[in-house]
Order: sequence, then C-alpha cells, then structure tokens
Amino acid sequence: MATHDTAAPPTKEGGAAPGRPPADPTGAERRRARLSRRWQRDMRWSPYAFVSPFFLLFLAFGLFPLIYTGWASLHQVEMTAPTDMEWVGLRNYTRIFDDDFFWNAAKNTLTIGIISTVPQLLMAMGLAHILNYKLRASTFYRVAMLAPYATSIAAASLVFVLLFGRDYGMINWALDFVGIGPVDWQSDKWPSQFAVSTIVIWRWTGYNALIYLAAMQAIPQDLYESAALDGASRWKQFIHVTLPSLRPTILFTVVVSTIGATQVFGEPLLFDANKGASGGSEHQFQTLGLYLYEQGWVNQHLGRASAIAWTMFLILIVVGIVNYVISRRLRASS
Repeated sequence: MATHDTAAPPTKEGGAAPGRPPADPTGAERRRARLSRRWQRDMRWSPYAFVSPFFLLFLAFGLFPLIYTGWASLHQVEMTAPTDMEWVGLRNYTRIFDDDFFWNAAKNTLTIGIISTVPQLLMAMGLAHILNYKLRASTFYRVAMLAPYATSIAAASLVFVLLFGRDYGMINWALDFVGIGPVDWQSDKWPSQFAVSTIVIWRWTGYNALIYLAAMQAIPQDLYESAALDGASRWKQFIHVTLPSLRPTILFTVVVSTIGATQVFGEPLLFDANKGASGGSEHQFQTLGLYLYEQGWVNQHLGRASAIAWTMFLILIVVGIVNYVISRRLRASS
C-alpha cells in the first residue's frame, strides 16, 4: 500500500506560520519599552524632585537675602527707600567698627554668651548623667526636659521679667528673706546680663541634656564593665570613660551654643522694661542682634544693618573654622 507524505504548505519568506498571530511591534513590546524608559527617567530624576523644595526655599529665604544684604552693606540705603542705593564701599563697616555702641554690644554678647553657655552645658551634662541610669518614669523626665525648649520665647521672657522684678519680684523676695537688699535686675549691668542669661539657660539646658543622653547611650557598656572590674567608682567611670567618649558631642554643643549666643535677640528684647532695642536705658545688655535690629528697623539704616549682619556672619565662619580645626585634632589624637 502506497503512502503519501503530507508536508506543511510553504510559507512566504518573512511570513508567519498558519494558526499563529502575526508579530505586532507596535503592541505589547512597545508598551514595555515605553514603561521601561519612564521607569528609568523616574529613577533618575525623582530624587532631585524630592529634594527640590528645600533648595527652592533655601534660594528664596537663605541665599537671596544673604547676597542682597551683602550688596546692600556696600551702599547707603534706607528702609524707607530700599531701591535708592548709593555706593559707599566699605564705609558702613568702618563706621560700625568706630561705633562705641557696636563694641559695647559685642562685649555684652560675649559676656552673656559665657554666663549662659558654661552653666548650661555643665547642668545639661549632669542631668544627662542622671537620666542615663534606669529610673522610673524616665520617659516623663525626658519629655519634661524639652518643655522649656518648646515654650514660646515671649512667654518665658515675660515670666522671668516678673520673677526679676525690682519691687515685687520673687527673686528679690527670696534675697530679702536671707538678708540681701533688693537688686535692680533691669537697670544694673551685671544683674541684667545675669537675668538674661538665666532665660537662655532655662530654655536650652534640657535640649542639650537630651543630646548628651543620646551620646551616652551609644557608649558600649563593655567599657563600664571593664572599669568596674578594675575597681573604678562611678565618678571615675564618668571622668575616664564617659567624658572621653563624649568629646565630639561636647564640641558640637559648644559650637552650637556659641552660635546661638551670638544670635541672642528675643530674650534681651522682651526683658527690657521699655520694650525697645536699646538693651536697657544705658545699653547695658544690648546684644549684637539687638544692635542690628536697632540700626535697621528703628533707625532705618538698611545698609549699616546689612554690614552688621555680615560681620556676625563672618564671626560665625571663624567659629566654624575653629570647630573644624579642633575636630581634626581630636580625630587625629584618637
């Protein structure tokens, strides 16, 4: 019996076999390619879109005011006519350096900074050391540490004005109770600077204490156990283990507190009985921030105020350079 071979019918070159749908290059493959390109663009540009709000706000409220005040500091310009500028070069800088009120404000800023920063950091270190132990309701104490920081400057300053009142203040009442006469906290130089410093201490001690506490909790417990096995008391452990481990954190808080002390403004402004920018009747607690405010917004000298602002900015740059040098030396020594 003869057999007949049945072969598939020939197909055209480049054609598709019968029963299979023809390939569609404009269909699913093109959609996948388009989605792949979109995904690549998204992965490439999305991070820039996420961080762009910060840079836009920085350009609007950070870089532009910095450049504008730098340009205005080289001109004679008044707040009443900020577009009328007369080129004077460095005359605004030479005038403020020849101004006795500027140097008075600089000295007041230095003394208030020292009086407020040193006790503040020492107290913060002690509070952090206490909170580092296992205490009941430790979360409550840590939240309480931040309460002064979260309090309005205006509210805190007004309360301290009442506490340091000359005739009916609680501080003078306590001093009279122990036989010390009343102190005029707002008129005398050193008492007024001490009173302003207490507001700064009250507001920022808890904040720095939590920074120290976080750094203490990052210290390995093995170091304390080894020191205890060697017979070191808790005081010696604090001196020889805790403090050396906290050197970078201590340096950070010192620099931040120094910058904050240079920019002190709200506390002395609200502590003044006349609520002015003079820092007392004889400028006894006028800081650089108040001096800048007085020149710019009271006396309407925008160019001179811009020069003061840039002088303060250069001071902060010097503080940052000192911080960088000390940090490098600490890293090299460790």
